[in-house]
Amino acid sequence: MIQTTVRIDGMMCGMCEAHICDTIRNSVPDAKQVKASHTKGEASFLTETAPREDVLRAMIDATGYTFVFMSSAPYEKKGWFHRK
Repeated sequence: MIQTTVRIDGMMCGMCEAHICDTIRNSVPDAKQVKASHTKGEASFLTETAPREDVLRAMIDATGYTFVFMSSAPYEKKGWFHRK
C-alpha cells in the first residue's frame, strides 16, 4: 500500500474537508481511508499504486482549492499487534 499526503490551501471548515475527500475519491477510484484536515491543510489516503499528481492537481484546482504539493510513501500498518 502507498500512503499519499496532499497539501491543500483554501480549506476553512468541515464542508471543505468533505469536498476534498469526495474529489479524491472521484479522481482516484481505488483510494481508501481518505481523510482531510482543514486545520493542517492536508488530505491523506491509501492506494495500491501511487496516484498521478497531474490528475489530482487538476481535480483539486477545479474545485476552487489550491493544490500545493503531494508526497507518497510506502504504508506500514501500525497498531496494537504490530511487530517488526
